[in-house]
Order: sequence, then C-alpha cells, then structure tokens
Amino acid sequence: MAFLDYLREGVVAKAQGLEGDLARVPGVPSGTNLLGLVKHLTEAEMYWFEWVFDGAEEEVPDFGMELAAEDTEESVVAGYRAAVVRSNAIIARCGDLGQVAARATGKNGVPRSMRWILVHMIEETARHAGHADILREQADGAVGR
Repeated sequence: MAFLDYLREGVVAKAQGLEGDLARVPGVPSGTNLLGLVKHLTEAEMYWFEWVFDGAEEEVPDFGMELAAEDTEESVVAGYRAAVVRSNAIIARCGDLGQVAARATGKNGVPRSMRWILVHMIEETARHAGHADILREQADGAVGR
C-alpha cells in the first residue's frame, strides 16, 4: 500500500499549485487535463475498492475526466483524498490479499482478488502519474516531484 500511496501523492502534487485555471487546461487533443486525471483516479478508487471489492450499492462511476463548472483544485483533490482514505480502510480490513472481491468484473465477469486490484491500481495510478508529469510540464514548466 505504501507504493500506491506514494503514487497517489505524486498525482496530487502535480495537480496542485498552478496559477489560474491551468490545471483545467487540456494538454492534448483528447482534452485530458490535470484535474480531470485526478477526478478519473477518484472514480477508479471508488470503483475498484468500494464497488467491486467491498460491494457498495452506489452507482458505478463513469471514469470520465470532464470537469463541472464548480470543480476546483481544492474540491477535486479533497474528493480524491477522501476516496483514498476509504480505499485504504477497505484494504486494511482485508486480512488476505487472495480474498475475492464481492463483484466480478469485465466482459466475462472475472472474479478479482484484493492482490489483483492492488496491482491494477498501482499500474493505473502510475500510468496517470506519468501523464500528470507531462501535463504539468506543459502547463508551467515544472518538472520532478
């Protein structure tokens, strides 16, 4: 969990501290922007840990990166951090990484273990942390952690 937390904080660090609306400005033609990445990762946390593993009855997140007019750096980052706290609580309650999730996923309804979900979330978060590195450099020239 420590490596996943390290990656999560790296994403947050890239999304914070930009002047004006730079964190909302797309850096690529697809429209991807820093706050949108954080919003997407928030939904990934909710999906994999709360909905799939824990079996929460909430609506399935859409994984979108679109921002609402009321979304701010503070609100998006706070939402992500809150999702991370909930995810970490679910992980901490899991006494066996081989434990199968409450819901199967994917086109074929594959049952996933906590171990699988953790590895997937490390991969997902690391990939988007790399995207965030590039977007931040495009936005204001900042490089490094």
